[in-house]
Amino acid sequence: MAYVGRTPIVGNFVKLDAIVTSATATYNLLNGGVAYFPQTANNCIVSLNGVIQSPTSAYTISGSTIVFSDALTSSDTIDFILVLGDVLAIGTPSDGTVSFAKVTSNLITGATAETSIAGGDSVLIYDDSAAALRKMTRTNFVAGVGGDNTPSFRASRSTTQSLPDTTYTKVQLNTEDWDTNSNYDPTTNYRFTPTTSGKYFFTANVSMGGDTANLLQFVVAIRKNGTNTITSDTDRRTVGTGYNATEVVSGAITANGSTDYFEVFVYRNAGGTVTINGAYFEAFKLIGV
Repeated sequence: MAYVGRTPIVGNFVKLDAIVTSATATYNLLNGGVAYFPQTANNCIVSLNGVIQSPTSAYTISGSTIVFSDALTSSDTIDFILVLGDVLAIGTPSDGTVSFAKVTSNLITGATAETSIAGGDSVLIYDDSAAALRKMTRTNFVAGVGGDNTPSFRASRSTTQSLPDTTYTKVQLNTEDWDTNSNYDPTTNYRFTPTTSGKYFFTANVSMGGDTANLLQFVVAIRKNGTNTITSDTDRRTVGTGYNATEVVSGAITANGSTDYFEVFVYRNAGGTVTINGAYFEAFKLIGV
């Protein structure tokens, strides 16, 4: 229902603490026992001995004190001092009273842009269920969103490696190109043991060559816990002196994040001298699967 008559005026009106007069012109201004700093004398209504005083002539304001033009006596009475608020200031708006229409359009775009944010810094989000703004730390905000494709690694072979006939031979990938979580062993077992459970995408590439003509069967296998899990297609070809052959195999494999390990093995069934001339083995964790 609308008001009848003039709408009530809302403002930051403050009645200051009572003052006991004495033989001085200067008195402290307190609000609830705390120093109060009116903006100007014109913001104040001062009643002395039942008479409203003229600001700037009968009194002035200096910080949190009022200074009368003449010293008072103990028989004088300061009836009240009422502060009307700051000039041209709206004070503190009540909760829920500022709408989007009252906020400048460049409030955000005009602010200094952040180029980085720490984990403990807060961001604002809108809670639809509560119809309210909430704040949340960056760490909590990004938890479960996106992620890194780690652990990941890539290892390669720095020199040639002899390749025996008619047997699976482990490729000794002895150079780490990268290893985000130190999960690959390049010196003893030449294996990847990821410490985070999930699905990983593996790729193994092996090139080999020989010095005589052979009927060659050349297979590259990625093994999980010693068992062939992904293998290349059997490749038979007749090759001559100085030949080279390359096989690539890749695919996704699940790891338990603790005991599962992965290695690269190759097989060939040809005679003569055969060596691994180049190889690499890499993997990274898949996100969202």
